[in-house]
Amino acid sequence: MTRFTDLKLSPKVLKAIEDTGYESPTPIQAGAIPPALEGRDVLGIAQTGTGKTAAFTLPMVSMLARGRARARMPRSLVLCPTRELAAQVAENFDAYAKYVKLTKALLIGGVSFGEQTRLIDRGVDVLIATPGRLLDHFERGKLLLTGVQIMVVDEADRMLDMGFIPDIERIFGLVPFTRQTLFFSATMAPEIERITNTFLSNPERIEVARQATASDTIAQGLVEFRATRKDRAASEKRRLLRALIEAEGEALTNAIIFCNRKVDVDIVAKSLKKHGFDAAPIHGDLDQSQRMATLQGFRDGTLKFLVASDVAARGLDIPNVSHVFNFDVPGHAEDYVHRIGRTGRAGREGKAVMIVEPRDEKNLDAVERLIGTKVPRLDNPLKNAGKGGKGEAPAGEKTEKPQKAEQPQQTQPQEKPSRSRKRGSRKRRGQSQAPQAPVIGMGDHLPGFIAKSFDERREG
Repeated sequence: MTRFTDLKLSPKVLKAIEDTGYESPTPIQAGAIPPALEGRDVLGIAQTGTGKTAAFTLPMVSMLARGRARARMPRSLVLCPTRELAAQVAENFDAYAKYVKLTKALLIGGVSFGEQTRLIDRGVDVLIATPGRLLDHFERGKLLLTGVQIMVVDEADRMLDMGFIPDIERIFGLVPFTRQTLFFSATMAPEIERITNTFLSNPERIEVARQATASDTIAQGLVEFRATRKDRAASEKRRLLRALIEAEGEALTNAIIFCNRKVDVDIVAKSLKKHGFDAAPIHGDLDQSQRMATLQGFRDGTLKFLVASDVAARGLDIPNVSHVFNFDVPGHAEDYVHRIGRTGRAGREGKAVMIVEPRDEKNLDAVERLIGTKVPRLDNPLKNAGKGGKGEAPAGEKTEKPQKAEQPQQTQPQEKPSRSRKRGSRKRRGQSQAPQAPVIGMGDHLPGFIAKSFDERREG
């Protein structure tokens, strides 16, 4: 079995790895680190949770240990699709470069430009950034990319989903042609393949798992849900989620709950909290400090349930997540793999449960085609409490409701007899003086004096 000591990493990096407790590299690390240390371009394809971040962080720390950064000219660049993933990469550098004097800067949204500019001005060895914020600094004249020796693109397929590909192509044009490029992704869409063919030079391709496969350590399942009434669908679905959580019992130590829409993230988190669950939301519209505080609370165990949009589906390395719940079937099949990849990490066992409505049939079919297997169907824990709603009333109660509804109707005729009697008396008075044949054009309720004068004129 390969060990980190076999990968020709620097002694100081090996000491930092030892401090973290890791002994053996994952397949993607064992495959990517040797060619990266040789200065070759690397194209790494591996499912989420397999250690891709360390696969480029470790060789970068070893190579950058020699040299010195210059002001506004970073020596290396790591591009990430989200703030959370960028912050996680920064944490990895802190851990593995603890015995190496390397400087770094994190360029992400939600943080003031002034603070980031001061870091860049001092010179950084490692620049970790999201594409938008990086280009903002470049366009302000605060940053030069001509000194980049190593460029990393992490979660490239997510970059494609988020519309960053034009920015990525532009950034590739700003860095030196002679740079070394490390390109990592969980899936390889045709557009990603085109970019690798354009910007990577004879890369070493490491593919440790079939594209878009889920880890074998994750037990998957889905529960079919059908609302009793359209106006009750949302509340009934939230009730089913709570029942699924409760059904896991002590096996559930913490969980991430994924929703497709940001508004649903807030609603589900608020609902869980209302019913006594320790939950908090995280999505792109929240303040950066709030997002980081929420993530930290989930990491250290002070928060049990994290309700998230897909902004948290990629790259978050929280090793001990026991469960993932897909409150919604993802619109993109690849997102399913990344969502459930938050559990079952680093060889641990995990469980992923998805709620499926009739309208999700097309998206579910896409997910099952992508992962190459049928997701096992699980029993609905609410099947004995009605059809998923807030407890349908027993059949006996349905017969009582009409009886209760008839009672107020019995009092209504008591309020109207005088009107009906008046109408009846009018008709009788009219009929006593009107002819037997109905009066044409005036109706049977014609007053008597009009009918009489009309008859007299006819006879005349």
